[in-house]
Amino acid sequence: MNTLIDFEKITQLFSAADTENRDFLYEYEVYNLLANSGAETPPIANLLPRGARFSDEELMAIPGEKAVLKIVSPTIIHKTEVGGVRIVEKQPSKIRSAVRGMQYEVPENYAAYIERHPAHAPESYRGLKGEALIKAISRDLKGVLQVQFMPPDSSAFGNELIVGLRHTREFGMVISAGLGGTDTELYAERFRKGQAIVAASTDLVDGESFFALFRKTISYRKLAGLTRGQRRIVTDEQLIECFSSFIEMGRYYSTSNNNAPFIIEELEINPFAFTDYLMVPLDGMCRFGKAQKLANPRPIKKINNLLHPERIGIIGVSATRRNFGRIILENILAEGFSKKNVTLIRDGIDEINGVRCVPNLASLDHKLDLFVVAVSAAQVPQLVDELVSLDAAQSVMLIPGGMGETESSQKEAAELIAHINATHAKGDGGPVFLGANCMGVVSHPGSYDTWFIPEEKLPKNRSATPHRAALISQSGAFMLHRCSQSPELHPSYMISMGNQTDLTLGDMVRYFKDAEQVDVIAVYAEGFSDLDGLEFCKAVREAIHNGKEVIFYKAGRTPEGKSATSGHTASLAGDYMVCESCVRQAGALVARNFQEFQDLFMLAEMLHDKTIAGNRLAAVSGAGFEAVGMADSIHCDDFQMDLAQFGSDTKQTIAAMLEANRLQSLVTIQNPLDLTPSATDALHADAVKTLEKDTAVDSVIVGLDPLSPAMHTLAEPTRPAFSMDDVHSIANLLVDVAKKSSKPIIGVIDGGRLYDPLRDHFLQNNVPVFPVCDRAVTALALYSEARLRVEEIRATNEHF
Repeated sequence: MNTLIDFEKITQLFSAADTENRDFLYEYEVYNLLANSGAETPPIANLLPRGARFSDEELMAIPGEKAVLKIVSPTIIHKTEVGGVRIVEKQPSKIRSAVRGMQYEVPENYAAYIERHPAHAPESYRGLKGEALIKAISRDLKGVLQVQFMPPDSSAFGNELIVGLRHTREFGMVISAGLGGTDTELYAERFRKGQAIVAASTDLVDGESFFALFRKTISYRKLAGLTRGQRRIVTDEQLIECFSSFIEMGRYYSTSNNNAPFIIEELEINPFAFTDYLMVPLDGMCRFGKAQKLANPRPIKKINNLLHPERIGIIGVSATRRNFGRIILENILAEGFSKKNVTLIRDGIDEINGVRCVPNLASLDHKLDLFVVAVSAAQVPQLVDELVSLDAAQSVMLIPGGMGETESSQKEAAELIAHINATHAKGDGGPVFLGANCMGVVSHPGSYDTWFIPEEKLPKNRSATPHRAALISQSGAFMLHRCSQSPELHPSYMISMGNQTDLTLGDMVRYFKDAEQVDVIAVYAEGFSDLDGLEFCKAVREAIHNGKEVIFYKAGRTPEGKSATSGHTASLAGDYMVCESCVRQAGALVARNFQEFQDLFMLAEMLHDKTIAGNRLAAVSGAGFEAVGMADSIHCDDFQMDLAQFGSDTKQTIAAMLEANRLQSLVTIQNPLDLTPSATDALHADAVKTLEKDTAVDSVIVGLDPLSPAMHTLAEPTRPAFSMDDVHSIANLLVDVAKKSSKPIIGVIDGGRLYDPLRDHFLQNNVPVFPVCDRAVTALALYSEARLRVEEIRATNEHF
């Protein structure tokens, strides 16, 4: 939708305020901004400057039977709490009386509030008390704004709307909308996510797509008259027009616009009320600033040198002990990287473990693809100078910590970042840097591993074929523990990002979106670099269009988690709601906890080539509790699955199978299908094979009943009666069914460690298995829902 926005007049408002050394607009100026925004016409307003005299005609000029009076001050944001808003009869004497009273009472009320809450005091009032504080507040009063009174159609709960723009460090300009009024923050805190407030980056949505998000809120249901006893008070077209206007202003006055004369830091209308199908802003605020210079683009094509190096150099390898550098060297060579293509920077020695040493970077006789830095943080700045001046490497891996994690090191880290950024503006952009405070990279296609974990602590299964996946983690420890706990994940690439001194999460996704070796990209994030959240989302959407899947987890969702995140990585954790909303809209599957991330990553690796046609589930088990458990798990606030209605041919086939196994009198043919503990391996497998062929079934979850006396589920050769090596065991039969099926087939092995070999067998053959049924249902439901959303994005060709 094209709105008629007069950007020239809006810019003049900002310019006029800027000449007065203001970085904000007064409320009446916000109304002028709205009047030029192409959205609804704001109420008529008239500023009554402090100390001026007004004729009766001026006070009566604004239409309506009442007058709304609002205090105008650069420091008073929440006017209602200090008596800064009054509604009086529109009579000159009553207006004058109220104005005079407000000019004395508001400073006293605000001063009392500040003395009760000194932390909330504006900077200019810090340290003031009593009369001095009251006088300071009074001096800042610009006057009183007389505003047209437009009574709302309804004062019932939920009939006010908040719409706002906010410039965020990570995602740029963000639009939000939802339940308005004085309790907006309470609504956002108490209602389930996405019900009270929705948010999105203005670069990632338009008016109609943002309206589609808003339709899911309680606010929309109230405004559209979809709740009992309510009537519609605004049209969909009005809301779309409003959202479109805000989005266009957000894009124009944004860091995304290189020609932006100003940047809107925050623009909020809270609330819009509704009078006879008019959207009426009852309060508004706006802060703005000047555009900042963006960082130089990084030469991300050199990530290919980082991940597939032909020549590697390392500094920090000890000749006498097994330090981090020595372990890194051992791991690089253990993955098959040739010794002759590795060079160590080590003065006073010719070789270590058969690997050539040179005394310094200047002694190199070739340019490195990758240079691994495993020395102390104090030595890094000088090394970076040398690397850049000598043009010694295409990519650099900064292993050391202590660079920006503490307040004392942040200045040095900022100087290093500025130096690297300046390098990117010259020639071919110089080297790209991974880290600092990173654990390095495992690249199976690149045949190397720079993790500093001894193989005794993390044994490698080099005979296993890696999945076509990349795991990108800001925390090396997170990645390490997932790798240790779930070796079945086994992605082709594992990359520890660390502090993002240079290369960012967005850069890595942008590289992998086109990578031929990767179908699945999994990301653990703690914080994005400036505006990299936006670039990350754009890269995710492109990856989705390229046929890939993206799994995402964001740490720092709570104030406590944010604090812990900042202390570890020196990256600020942003507003989680904004982050989750933007990344989900881009097409990523957003996990809510570590276990979910692990489960969804496994499903994406193993089910990427399977067809997800819907959310109709067929559930099978020989254990009654498990069948009931799967049925109980299909509904949740965050997802929903349906139990498939079996077709008549399916029912007949299953009936014949039950009769052949003499179970017809014990089993009711329904969904979930409880086969009883007497069901054999073959019956389980045949039931799954029959159900997956049913056109009404989209996926199958089967409980494999490991403790059943009828099942072959043990790996112990001393117990052949239950051996999973039997040609007719469920281990062999179900793998065959799953490989031939185009639909997802998920197993559940609810048993102890005795059945780990059975689990390992299925996982090694790309059949996902879970230890409990409800976890299986949750993971499959979330995965299916995300895949269906991705197909919608691809079908509608939605691009950013």
